Amino acid sequence: PPARSSPVWSSAPAPTASFFVAGDTHYCANAEDFAQMDSVSAEYNLRLIKWLNSLPGTGFSVETGGGTVPTPHGVIHAGDLVHNADKAGPKLKMADTEIAAFVADWGLNGSEGKLRWPVREVHGNHDGPRGDTVVVEEIKRRNQRRAGLTNVFANGLHYSWDWAGVHFVALGLVVGTAPGVTRKRRYAALDSLAFLQQDLAENVADSGRPVVVVHHHDVARYSEIVPDEKVVMNGWDYADAQAYHATLTKYRVAAAICGHTHARNLFRWDGTTNTKAERGIPFLNTDNAGHFNSLTQGFLHVEITPAELTVREFATKDGWQTAAWTPATWKFELAA
Repeated sequence: PPARSSPVWSSAPAPTASFFVAGDTHYCANAEDFAQMDSVSAEYNLRLIKWLNSLPGTGFSVETGGGTVPTPHGVIHAGDLVHNADKAGPKLKMADTEIAAFVADWGLNGSEGKLRWPVREVHGNHDGPRGDTVVVEEIKRRNQRRAGLTNVFANGLHYSWDWAGVHFVALGLVVGTAPGVTRKRRYAALDSLAFLQQDLAENVADSGRPVVVVHHHDVARYSEIVPDEKVVMNGWDYADAQAYHATLTKYRVAAAICGHTHARNLFRWDGTTNTKAERGIPFLNTDNAGHFNSLTQGFLHVEITPAELTVREFATKDGWQTAAWTPATWKFELAA
């Protein structure tokens, strides 16, 4: 790892980055009329937005430690904004309606839609597995108007920003591609590994600042070294997973964030398939937050101080008609 100078952001009072993490909203158009939203999908996601808007200023539950939910710096969306941008044929037109509904609800900088907070989204496999859909193009356009960005990649898609001294990097569906490994991948990484390496070298370097990375697909289950002759094409290429972890170990990573699995899973990632590791990068795999086919949904609230990462979950069992804090708090001490 590069030699680190004393963190320039750690003088008192210590800053706190505070934000929500949601994913897998799967906005879905009506199967009989592609120009209209499916009513269940629209209702679930509208209720989700209302909860995100109303929680700041209210109290955390006693079981999660109490205190007041702070005004967030923003909301991170971990991908699968919509449901049908990965389809072929006539159903692909559903994505036009879906991304328009997402933009109307989520806005961009906190004033253009129904959401009161700035949003930082990445695309998922349902948004564009090869990176060539209306959803991916819309994210690129949004990046031109997204306030407060530090860096935008040459392809217009990957980007970075800073909240309270923490550096965040949005990396799309998966992180790749490892140099020298030419086999075909299931998903297009669109040079996200190269952007990550360039961005961290230029904007973090040896400062010791905490880093948060965001992508859609989970990675731990692909974190093993597999001989070329035994490689099968999975959601994440094994070589890309290794190269990604090797890049992160050079920096002080406060969290890696993903969605995709439709289940909450918080653990330390040590570059292997072990999700019970005592050391490693805090990995925050958030539940689905607005999927039309599930009554159970959830999103995370995250706080990062110079010393610690604190995570809580807010969840529903009835499609966001009612919801409550999950009676647990997850804390990860940040590496020195």
